[in-house]
Amino acid sequence: MAQDFVTDIKALRERARKHIENGAVTEGYKADRETVVRLLNEALATELVCVLGYKLHYFMAQGIQSQAVAAEFLEHASEEQGHADQIAARIIQLGGKPNMNPEGLTSRSHSEYKEAGTLVEMIKENLVAERIAIESYAEMARYFGENDHTSRRMVEGILAVEEEHADDLATLLATLDPSKG
Repeated sequence: MAQDFVTDIKALRERARKHIENGAVTEGYKADRETVVRLLNEALATELVCVLGYKLHYFMAQGIQSQAVAAEFLEHASEEQGHADQIAARIIQLGGKPNMNPEGLTSRSHSEYKEAGTLVEMIKENLVAERIAIESYAEMARYFGENDHTSRRMVEGILAVEEEHADDLATLLATLDPSKG
């Protein structure tokens, strides 16, 4: 039996007119906004650090197999930048300020900025960063739960892409370093 949608339309309209300065954040928002903004700023820093790592590795990739690997790094960098943009926009929706200050960026990031010498080392470092992002986003999604549906869905979408990245990198690693496959 389908459940009827029951709401008092008049009360809904009255609530929508209250506190309109809060924009998208209504009385139904249950999460601690300060904590959510802090977590999202950490995610933003993580994405920006990953963009920088991927871009460095894109430019530094050398060797006979470097063209395909570099193309993968560039694609991932672009997708990570898109994630950063999504996160920054969500922080604004929540009334926060995206922290893009380069000072302290790596300390706010969950992943590390690591240079690497060989293609295999580059792939490994990027795979480690992706695995960190996967765990971080999964934990954030659980934390947001039913209290912040929009942030939860956003990080779940980003999480799915991070898992694809990790799979891509694991495949590249197995191809270039068969002992790891």
